[in-house]
Amino acid sequence: MARVNESHPVSDKARFDITVVVLALLTAFAPLSIDMYLPAFTAIAKDYATDTHRVELSLTAFFFGLFIGQLLYGTATDKFGRKKPLYIGLAIYVVTSVACAWAPTIEWLITMRFFQAIGACAGIVIARAVVRDLYTPQASARVFSFLILVMGVAPILAPLFGAYVTSFLGWRALFWIVAALGIACALTIHLVLPETRGRRYDVRMRHSGKTYWSVLKDPDFLRYSLTGGIAQSGLFAYITGSPLLFIEVFGLSPTSYSWLFGANAIGIIGFAQLNGWLLKRFASRKILNFSLPVLATVSVGMAVAAYSQAPLWGVLIPLFAYISTLGLVFPNAMAGALANQQERAGSASAVTGSLQFLIAGLVSMGVNYVSVVSDYAMAWVISGAGILAVACYRLMRKPELTSA
Repeated sequence: MARVNESHPVSDKARFDITVVVLALLTAFAPLSIDMYLPAFTAIAKDYATDTHRVELSLTAFFFGLFIGQLLYGTATDKFGRKKPLYIGLAIYVVTSVACAWAPTIEWLITMRFFQAIGACAGIVIARAVVRDLYTPQASARVFSFLILVMGVAPILAPLFGAYVTSFLGWRALFWIVAALGIACALTIHLVLPETRGRRYDVRMRHSGKTYWSVLKDPDFLRYSLTGGIAQSGLFAYITGSPLLFIEVFGLSPTSYSWLFGANAIGIIGFAQLNGWLLKRFASRKILNFSLPVLATVSVGMAVAAYSQAPLWGVLIPLFAYISTLGLVFPNAMAGALANQQERAGSASAVTGSLQFLIAGLVSMGVNYVSVVSDYAMAWVISGAGILAVACYRLMRKPELTSA
């Protein structure tokens, strides 16, 4: 994949090198920070003489930080370049990770987790902006597929790794490990990642709100970003509601549930890599046009499973299909959202990321509300997310784009 040059078009030929690996590592900070300490909830609660519900607030604080933090980096990375805000974000991440490791109280841990998310956001926002700087929309969809591979591996390996570390070294060691990872990543970026922000544009920090609003007013950006965010919110509905359905309703053991969780993660990883292969032969938009009807069909299957109160396999099959299809939908939707945002790539990346976590938070709340009246809340909400994503994509297209 060619580097950006102001006078020449970007090459559409893919070449995965150390730059892509660094970008993948940057996007992995958030999922690692979420998944790796989940097995330590009981140990953390015991250490602070509290209950796990209190510890869960540290995860809530992290999600809230992810929503707020991405907006802080968008305009900054467009004005000052990609690397300076990235260094600041990594510094915040390292310092707050150490503060989490030293946290004397649960309140301190909850507060530091919020600021740790602020630091982790730099990797998410700036990695997407760098992809937009370096690669064409077609090639960027292949890069996003690789980034999804890395983010998909985290739910499989991170909890297992976190459980072993907690058992042998204690839960505080987890935060020392991610702090060391942040330092290593900063050194690697200094050595191998160039400043990809080419021409400087007149971006003013005090106009951040106006910049974000102008991004939101772009019909193509809003269409693709909402489509991808709503579709992906089904994944968060699954994370929120699956313990109730599979452990309490279907009676799976925590170990069996972990294997099920890993199997679905393998599904999205596999389809994300299939997407990379398909992009060698088809345009990104064509893949999205094909995969979204598949997602809608699967969503209807989830609704049927919920309505009929299907047995375990009646839920598992459409669920696996939905999570896997996200590997085709999300990278192509993300590439479409950023395709026309060269001057505002950082801001656009921040807005689309914040939209996704806002939608995800609302969907997670929806699962909690629906679970009051139905044990199949997860399936109901996933079906709604899939159908709404397809409707959004179809209804928001420009009239002249009849083929889109």
